[in-house]
This record gives sequence, C-alpha cells and structure tokens, in this order.
Amino acid sequence: MSGTMTGKGLLLAAAASMLLSACSQAADAPAETAGPPSAVASPTASPSPTPSAAPAFTAPLTGEAAQGPIDSRPYLVMINNHAKARPQSGLGSADLVYEVLAEGEITRFLAVFQSRAFDGAIGPVRSIRPYFIDVGKSLDAVLIHSGGSPDGYGMLSREKLDHMDEITNAGAYFWRDKSRKAPHNLYTSLEKLAAGSAKKGFETTQRGAVRTLPFVSDPEQAPPGRPSSGLEVTFLLESYKVSYAYDAAARTYKRAINGEPHVDQNDGKQLEAANVVVLEAPHRVLDDVGRREVDLDQGGRAVLFQRGLARDVEWKRGGEQDLIRFYESETEVPLYPGQTHVLIVPEKPGLDQRLSVLP
Repeated sequence: MSGTMTGKGLLLAAAASMLLSACSQAADAPAETAGPPSAVASPTASPSPTPSAAPAFTAPLTGEAAQGPIDSRPYLVMINNHAKARPQSGLGSADLVYEVLAEGEITRFLAVFQSRAFDGAIGPVRSIRPYFIDVGKSLDAVLIHSGGSPDGYGMLSREKLDHMDEITNAGAYFWRDKSRKAPHNLYTSLEKLAAGSAKKGFETTQRGAVRTLPFVSDPEQAPPGRPSSGLEVTFLLESYKVSYAYDAAARTYKRAINGEPHVDQNDGKQLEAANVVVLEAPHRVLDDVGRREVDLDQGGRAVLFQRGLARDVEWKRGGEQDLIRFYESETEVPLYPGQTHVLIVPEKPGLDQRLSVLP
C-alpha cells in the first residue's frame, strides 16, 4: 500500500561502490567492534487479525496488519549459510526470505526487512552477487553486504545502486562477534542500518509503485492442492538437506536442516513460514571459484506449499522492477499472511530430483 509510515525512518538507502572481491576470508574480517546495540524502532506490523476484524492497513510483503500504510524501502541483507554461521540471527523477523546457491555449493539467504521492527542482531552478513542484486532491484531495496564478486561490485558501480558495504563504505554500521570466527561473525541491526542511512541522507520511500504481493481475502479459506505433510529440498549436496514440516495448529511450515530444527539465535525459535515456494531457474557456473549466474527473469516451474497442501504453479517476473510472482492458469496466486520462503534450485536436474513432496 502507498502512503507514509510513522516508522519509515526504519528503512533508508545507501549508495557507493568499488571493484573488489571479498570472497576471501581476509577481506571479510576487519577489526572487532562492539556488540549489538538496543533498538529504538517502533513496530509497524502486528500478527494477522481474526477474519472478523479485517485490517485497515497491511504490510506489502507479509499481508499482516500494520499501524498505517507502508511505502518504506526495505533492506535486503545477504546472510551467510555456512555451517559455521548457524544459527543465524534475524531470519525469523524478516518479511520475506529467499534461499539460493552461492559458490562452493553453499546457499545464501537474501532476507528482506521492511515492516517488522525488532532489536536483535542480523547476520552473519556476507558478500553480494549480481543475481542477489536482481532480487534487491525487484524490491527497490537498500542492499546490505560485506564485499562481493567482481561482477557484483561492477554492477553496483555501473548502475549506481544504493548499498551499504561493511568493507568499502559503511564499516561503522556493522560489528564482529568475538565468540565466532571470521568470516562467519559479522552482524548489523535495524538500528545500525537506520543510523548509517540517516547519516548519509538517503531516500526513505520506494521509487515508483510500492512493491507488494497479493494475499488471500479470507485467511480461513483453504487453498486448492494435494495433501502434503511437508517437503524436502536438496540444492546440490546430499549433505545439505532442507525440510519443512507442516504444523496444522500454527498453520505454518517449520524449517529444519539435515533433520535438526533451524532456529533464530535471537530468540531460539524455529524458523517457520506461512508460504513455502520451491522454484527452478537456470544456473551456470562462471569460473573456477564456482561463482554462478542465475537467471531470475525467465520464469518456469514452481511448487507452492500452503496450509498442508501442495500445488504446481509457474513463476514469472514482469521486468527487473517486479517481484518474482506465482501463477496458476495465468492468474496470480495469493499468499497467506505471514513470512514467505522462496527456495531457488537449478533447473538441471530441477524440481523432479531436487524436491520431495511428502505425503
């Protein structure tokens, strides 16, 4: 929805760039600084109301009730998913979470923060890639990262994109956790990001139309689909298997990695999503380091999980300024209020081999 949010200072933008590669641990490990501060932001979104009390305002990316209209630019934070980076902080408080392969056959999270205020840490923060930037552009987001591939830095510079980089232009707004080893110990927070953006005087509201996803008009109505108790996804490595189990009482999917609950370090709670989408997209390895190109424009097959039901859908984008959206028979499929997880796997071998729909 368009308008001005009372807490819109929560989300601002940054712009700078230079060409370097921060894939090495040395470039990703500046001196340690103080731990997380306490946040001062006020919440702008609350849990979804009962069906009898339809909210006057809803958050664009969660469909949850909001205190007012939200047109703030979100932050897109690149979050490390190496085994030594787990448990991560802040994923449970994101509006929207994408998971996609980086190099080394390890996935990375692209966590979108817009409507949910919280005072915990976010991270560990890691480096950026061109296809991560594609996701950020679709949201008109401020890109938050530590380093990047040469192509990623080139894209930031060439397109003059708003970003905050711990290495080149915003180091004061991140900190290192002494209890972990670099590069798996770099964190930020909403308060830090808002302070850094305010210092730089960046624009706060989205340019053009507010990016929003469709949500069901009646959250009590069940979606179509075949019964499914959950799902399992293997991106590439058999040693890394993501699973989601449907919790009928909570109406959410609880996430696990290799059979162990995947939790948020901030509160110890297991990650969960109201909607889980697994889609396939063209992937291509570019170099000996294993950097990839992922086509997030072409569209293709996907499976959507909602309310204990699974159905085949198609994903599409209406250009680089549009979100990844989901369609059935050319009609966009609405989501249920809450967090959505979008898992992106290579189209070869694709969903038939990488996704298991559990009965």
